[in-house]
Amino acid sequence: MKIETTKYLDFHQKSHIFDLWNNEYPQQLSYESIENLEIYLNGISNPTHYFLSNQLDETVGWASTFSREGEIWFAIIINSEFHGKGYGKMLLDEMKLVESKLNGWVIDGVNEVKSNGELYRSPLEFYKKNDFKILSEIRLELELFSTVKIVWEKDQL
Repeated sequence: MKIETTKYLDFHQKSHIFDLWNNEYPQQLSYESIENLEIYLNGISNPTHYFLSNQLDETVGWASTFSREGEIWFAIIINSEFHGKGYGKMLLDEMKLVESKLNGWVIDGVNEVKSNGELYRSPLEFYKKNDFKILSEIRLELELFSTVKIVWEKDQL
């Protein structure tokens, strides 16, 4: 596996993100088109994108760090066929080399469904294993989903 980083995305990379996003996140977060995803991607400030590829040069994971209100936030998606093999940790570790603090939102519900009909498994336990603090009192409650804030800080270890 290899990780490549970029500040700017080409159409090919956006299509990989689109596929991962729509296959792995809950159905209510799906984008109808790459153009709709581009609106989200164009709205984030100072992004760094991380692409995880296998030996066949197929993208199996994507992560991004970006600025929001003076803090560094992140998003990460791993193809579910590659869950439990250390690849999510590999992407997190790469981001942790660059950033001293990472903020994120994690869906913690148990009833979310992916586009293929499978249940979406909350990655909350994954983040706990990777030294993130779960800030249970800070939640983002939206009509489509509910999330809890997570934070990792270099000096908390």
